[in-house]
Amino acid sequence: MINLMSRAILMSTPLLIGATAEVFAERAGVMIIAIEGIFLIGAWGGFVGAFTAGNTFIGFFLASVLGVIIAALYGVFTVKLKQHQIVAGTAINIFIAGIVTFFHRVLFGVPLLPLTIEPFKTMPIPLLSRIPIVGPILFSQSLLTYVAYIVAPLGFFILFKTSAGLLVRSTGENPESVDVAGINVERVRLIVILIAGFMGGIAGSFYSIVYLGMFTSGIIGGRGWIAFAICFLGNWNPLGAMVGALIFGIAEALAIYMQSSGGGILPNEVLIAMPYILTIVLTISRKRFNVPTKLGTPYIKEH
Repeated sequence: MINLMSRAILMSTPLLIGATAEVFAERAGVMIIAIEGIFLIGAWGGFVGAFTAGNTFIGFFLASVLGVIIAALYGVFTVKLKQHQIVAGTAINIFIAGIVTFFHRVLFGVPLLPLTIEPFKTMPIPLLSRIPIVGPILFSQSLLTYVAYIVAPLGFFILFKTSAGLLVRSTGENPESVDVAGINVERVRLIVILIAGFMGGIAGSFYSIVYLGMFTSGIIGGRGWIAFAICFLGNWNPLGAMVGALIFGIAEALAIYMQSSGGGILPNEVLIAMPYILTIVLTISRKRFNVPTKLGTPYIKEH
């Protein structure tokens, strides 16, 4: 049980980072539909940086840069050119899936065996990691996990307790009032999108640098969409996203455990699908959503 919960905390890490980024973006009125593509290019950039430079921090840096670039592209389409967010995001996801596979083959060819790197090691916190039960679960994790569980409460504080957070929420609820106050709505949304791209790139790099130590074209496997769903299920609140990410982390850790132990009477396909089935069930069972008023609506300034 200790190993299962420790893995659950680990697997919730990228989902929490991505969902927190999505919360901020959607509070500003923009759905990051391209989150799956941002996760994927983050995973690829993280692997390429770590493999070629022999340094995992270079991998994290490259992943964040590529995440920001794709987010900027999405921001230009949706905020500046006022294109449909779902259509633009879907197109970018398809584009990233192809371009990543292409450049990976350009750089590394088609090796007989998968290229690998040394996964980012866990960093037990002195003294705290020795606490029975709690220590191995909470305080013997990756550095990225510690960061994720600091980012969510910090994001809650910024979003609901600071003037910057009020500005972000106002941009998603009543952009006209923000404009009247002399603040550029498009600029606010673009900044939030770029921050979300930075966080999404880091979240994607978790799978190649921290978890697997390798890259494949299917490495993300829809987990960007799960982070997107956690934003909804957490009711656009970073603390709600933290609870949702932990639930999905438990589901994924349980699926991995059951696969490794033979799975009993359930086929592997059902075990793999468990987190996604949980997404559907929780979405259907949720009765109320506090949707930002202008979510998904481009702001067109009246003259």
